[in-house]
Amino acid sequence: MVKKKKFGSVKRFGPRYGRRTKDRVSEVEALRKKKHSCPFCKKNKVKRLAAGIWYCSKCNCKFTSKAYSVSSKKKVVSEA
Repeated sequence: MVKKKKFGSVKRFGPRYGRRTKDRVSEVEALRKKKHSCPFCKKNKVKRLAAGIWYCSKCNCKFTSKAYSVSSKKKVVSEA
């Protein structure tokens, strides 16, 4: 018997769009929602504000990066 994979937040799509598409969306959403490490203070406190805009709650640094994950390139938007 094959075990069914639990989709998590993609259950909202129901039977539409197919398994492979829902798998990809599930991976992207899980990557986007998890906490990332700050490239400045190295703490695991970075959250996504918008597509490509990230905020570290430890050092109060707002910076840009990739849309769904933090990359190694650093470009500071503002420091509050």
